[in-house]
Amino acid sequence: MNIVILDDYQDAVRKLHCASRLDPYSAKVYTNTVKGLGQLSVRLKDADIIVLVRERTQITRQLVEKLPRLKLIAQTGKIGSHIDVAACTERGVAVAEGVGSPVAPAELTWALIMAAMRRLPQYISNLKHGAWQQSGLRAASMPPNFGIGTVLRGKTLGIWGYGRIGQLVAGYGRAFGMNVRVWGREASRVQALSDGLQVATTREEFFSQCDVVSLHLRLNDETRNIITLEDLSAMKPTSLIVNTSRAELIQPDALIAALNRGRPGMAAVDVFESEPILQGHALLRLENCICTPHIGYVEQDSYELYFGAAFDNVVNYIRGTPTNIVNPGALQVRR
Repeated sequence: MNIVILDDYQDAVRKLHCASRLDPYSAKVYTNTVKGLGQLSVRLKDADIIVLVRERTQITRQLVEKLPRLKLIAQTGKIGSHIDVAACTERGVAVAEGVGSPVAPAELTWALIMAAMRRLPQYISNLKHGAWQQSGLRAASMPPNFGIGTVLRGKTLGIWGYGRIGQLVAGYGRAFGMNVRVWGREASRVQALSDGLQVATTREEFFSQCDVVSLHLRLNDETRNIITLEDLSAMKPTSLIVNTSRAELIQPDALIAALNRGRPGMAAVDVFESEPILQGHALLRLENCICTPHIGYVEQDSYELYFGAAFDNVVNYIRGTPTNIVNPGALQVRR
C-alpha cells in the first residue's frame, strides 16, 4: 500500500525511532505544504493511506471524492473538525484516531507567559542590535515602565477552559505564586472549585481582573469566535493574553484591533487562522505580540508518542486488524 505522510515541516518524522515501524512498507513524506483541492488531489491521487500531522491539512468531502484509492486516514493526536468524517464513512475511508498529551502545549504556554511578562523576545532582539537593557516597548498607549516587564508572583492568572492542559497551566501558576481564576463551562468551574481554585463570577470580571488570560478551549461551533473585541478591550493595559489553542476562538481581527488600542497590553500567540502564515502577517508587525509557529506539540517526546500511535494504527490496518477507528461503518462499505 502507498502511505503518504503530509506536512512534516522540519523533516523530522523519518528520524524518529517509531518511524522504523513503517520500514516494511512504502511511505512517502512531504516536507512542504500545498493548499487547494487541485494540488492536494494530485499529491494524494495514489495514496492508500494518509498520515496527518494534527490539523495541518483539511480533509474535505470534495477532496475525499477525488481520492478513489484512499482507504485509511491515520491521525496524529485527536480527531478534529479538519476531517469530514461523515464523507469518509460514505466513501469507505476509515479514520483512525491517535493519542494526545497535554504536557508539551502546557509547557509552551508557560514559556510564553514568562517570556512575555519579562519582555524576553524584545530584550534579546535589541541586545543583538547593540541596545543594552532596552525592550523597545514605549508606545504612547502603553503604561509607564511597561517595557521593563514584571514578575508573576501575586498576579492573577485567568484560565478559560479547565481541561487537561488548563489544569497543568493552573498548577504552574500556583507554583509561581499566582492567584488562579477559572472561567468556562459549569463542569470546569465545579472542578476548579474542588481543586481549591477561584472561579470568576462573571465573564466581564474574568477579563477585567486577570493579569494573564490563557485560552484552553476546544474549537467547535459553540466556541468559534467566542472571544470578542469587547472582551479583550475590558482587559488591563498591563495584561497579557495567551492563545496556544486555536486562533478561531477569537473573532477575526479582534486581537489586532485590541492590541493596537493597548488593551490588553501584550499577546503571545502560537496559532493562526491560516497556517503557515506569511511574513507580512499583521500580528508579526506588532511589537507587543509574541508569535511562535504553532509549536505547542512540536517536540521530540510528543512526536514519538503521536506518530508512534498513528503508525501502529497504520500497521494494524494493513494486517487486517484495524484499531482506534472512529467510523467503523466505513469498514463495511464495499469499494
